[in-house]
Amino acid sequence: MRKLFFFISVLLLSLSSKAQIKTDSIPKKEQSIEELDTILDEPIQLEEVIVYKEKLTPEERKQFLLLQNRVYKVYPFAKTAAERLTVLNKNMDKMKTNKEKKKYFKIVEDYMENEFTGQLKKLSRKQGQILVKLIYRQTGYTTFDLIKDHKNGWKAFWSNNTAKLFDINLKTKYLPYEVNEDFLIESILDRAFNRGRLVAQKSPNPVDIDELTDYWQKKAKK
Repeated sequence: MRKLFFFISVLLLSLSSKAQIKTDSIPKKEQSIEELDTILDEPIQLEEVIVYKEKLTPEERKQFLLLQNRVYKVYPFAKTAAERLTVLNKNMDKMKTNKEKKKYFKIVEDYMENEFTGQLKKLSRKQGQILVKLIYRQTGYTTFDLIKDHKNGWKAFWSNNTAKLFDINLKTKYLPYEVNEDFLIESILDRAFNRGRLVAQKSPNPVDIDELTDYWQKKAKK
């Protein structure tokens, strides 16, 4: 888990030695949603939600709300991670020697100690796993592969096994056509983008939400 926090934090950091990271770079409205796992016994207000053109039961609505809040919580991190990864790759490509790259990466690690690590450590296990999925959605790579590419295979292996102790698999992909939860996440994101709740970011593998919804609707009828 520690390695997971480290790598995601690295992606979230400024990749210039003179840059300063400010948490207000993430819209405050995207930081305001709190995890509701600990207050499931409290009344939850939720606008009518329809999946497969059918209304959800009260319990299904409650679980959907939990998922929605988890997505709201971690999507900004995944979005920022994709942006930082692009900058990281561009800056690393400009460096000619391994010595320069190591020195540069050390600067990033130093920033990590004082920035996003604290926020990431507060994520629940469920939020952490959804974050791994959304990082794949936004970058096209699993968190495991990103660590492997930017560190080495051995560290990626141990990072994955450490994360498994916390029920987080760094090799998890985002598969909205195969995994029902991923379909629901895509639906939540599409709705949030259209309403301005979250800021959309182009995905390497864009999904047609209407086509996706129709696919799951037909699947549900079988």
